[in-house]
Amino acid sequence: MSISASQVKELRERTGVGIMDCKQALVESSGDVDEAAKILRKMGKAKVAKRASREASEGRIESYVHLGGKIAVMIELNCETDFVAKSDDFISLARDIAMHIAASNPMAIKREDLNAAALEEEREVYQSQAEAEGKPAEIIEKIVDGKLERYLSESVLYEQAFVKDPDQTIGDLLSDAIHRLGENILVGRFVRFAVGESGTEIAQSG
Repeated sequence: MSISASQVKELRERTGVGIMDCKQALVESSGDVDEAAKILRKMGKAKVAKRASREASEGRIESYVHLGGKIAVMIELNCETDFVAKSDDFISLARDIAMHIAASNPMAIKREDLNAAALEEEREVYQSQAEAEGKPAEIIEKIVDGKLERYLSESVLYEQAFVKDPDQTIGDLLSDAIHRLGENILVGRFVRFAVGESGTEIAQSG
C-alpha cells in the first residue's frame, strides 16, 4: 500500500525513529499510525535489550549545582563512542539525569547495587508493621512485597520517576536514548553533595 509523507512525518515526530523504520512500521500496520507506534516500541525494546550487552567505555562527566550552591551532583554517563559522547543529545541527557539526582537523591543506580543486608532490614520493618496492625498472615507477604517495591521505586535511580516527566522512569529515559542514538548508554557512577550532610558516598553500578 502507499504510505504518505505526512504519515511518516507524524510517526517520526511521535517516536523520534528514522524514516525507513517508520515506513516499515506503517506498511506492517496498513497505514495505522497508532499501531505503527506500537510496532516501533516493540522493535525499540528488542534493539535496546541487544545493545545493553555491549561495552560502554566512552562517555562524559557532567555536573549540576542546585539551590544556590546548596546541592551539587557529578555524574559519569557512559556510551560506546566518543562521537555520541560529544553529541548535544547525550550532553542534554547527562545534564537531565544529574539534575534529577540532585532533586531525588537516589541511594543506588540499580536495585542489585543496593546493600542486601539493608534491604532485608527494610523488609523486616515492613513485616513487623503489618503484623502489629493485625493483618492476616496470608496477605502480610503481599503487603511487604508491595511496600518493598515502592521503596525501591523511590530509592533506585533507574526506577525513579523522572522529575521532568513523571510518566517515565530514568530507566525509560535511558532506553529511549539507546534506541535514538543507537548505542548502549548507562550511568556508571554519581556522587551527590548537600551542604550540612556528611558521609557522602559515590554510587556506582556493580
